[in-house]
Amino acid sequence: MQATDLALLVDAARHAGDIAKHYFRQDPDITEKPDGAGPVTAADLAVNAMLESNLQSARPDYGWLSEETEDNAARLSTTRQFIIDPIDGTRAFIEGSKDWAHSLAIVENGQPVAAAVYLPMRDMMFAASAGGGATLNGDPIHTTDAALDGATILGAKPNFDGRFWKQGVLPPIKRKFRSSLAYRMCLVAQGAYDGMITFWPSWEWDIAAGALIITEASGTVTDQHGDNLRFNNAHPQVPGVLAAGQPLHADLLARLEPQQPNP
Repeated sequence: MQATDLALLVDAARHAGDIAKHYFRQDPDITEKPDGAGPVTAADLAVNAMLESNLQSARPDYGWLSEETEDNAARLSTTRQFIIDPIDGTRAFIEGSKDWAHSLAIVENGQPVAAAVYLPMRDMMFAASAGGGATLNGDPIHTTDAALDGATILGAKPNFDGRFWKQGVLPPIKRKFRSSLAYRMCLVAQGAYDGMITFWPSWEWDIAAGALIITEASGTVTDQHGDNLRFNNAHPQVPGVLAAGQPLHADLLARLEPQQPNP
C-alpha cells in the first residue's frame, strides 16, 4: 500500500536527520555558492541527494524544486511538486547550533498540501496536511491569540528598523530570532512565539512547509503586502512573509510600510 504524502515526507525528514547528524560538528566541507547565495556543506548535498532519489522514486510524476538542485522548468507543467530545503539554517549547522531543520513540502495548484519540518538535534517533528491540522511530535499545535501590545515576534534585526513601519514607529512588540526560517514559522504555529516577519524576498523552499503548518495551526500567513502565498512560481521567491494568529496578523499588517529592502 502506498504511503500517504504526509507519511512519505515525515519518513524522509527523519532519514535526512540521520544523514545530517553524521556531519554535524564534524567540520564538513564548506563551499560558497555563486553570487553571494551563502554556504553549502557536504551535509546539504548528501541530504539533498537522498531526498531527490527517494522522493522522486516514490512519486515520479511530481515536480522537483530544491535549494540544492539546479532548477528545471519541467516542474511548472506538473500537478504536484516537492519543494525542499535539505538543511534550512546552514549557517547554524556550520556554527554547531541545533537550530537547523529539514523542510519538506508537497504543493498542488500553488498551495502546500503536505508538510514536514524536522529538527533532528531537538527531535522536533512538525507536520501538517491540508485540512488535517498541524502537529508537533504527533500532538496538535495552535498559534496564540496574542494582542499586538507586548507580542513576541521572530525576525532578523533589520526588519525592526523604523523604515518598515508606518510613521517610522515600531509597534510595542518584542523581538526574538532563530536561524532557520522554517523553524521560526513552526515556532509560531506551536504557539511558542506570537508571530514572525521577514521583509526580504523569501525562497519557496524556506517557507512552503512552514506556511502550511501555520495555516493548519489556525494562523494566518501572507506576504508582506497581505497577499496569499503561492508556490511553484517560475522564479521561486515571494516578497517576504508575515505570519501570526489572525488578529495579530491583521494588526501587524496595518502597521507595516511594505517595501523591498536592499540586500
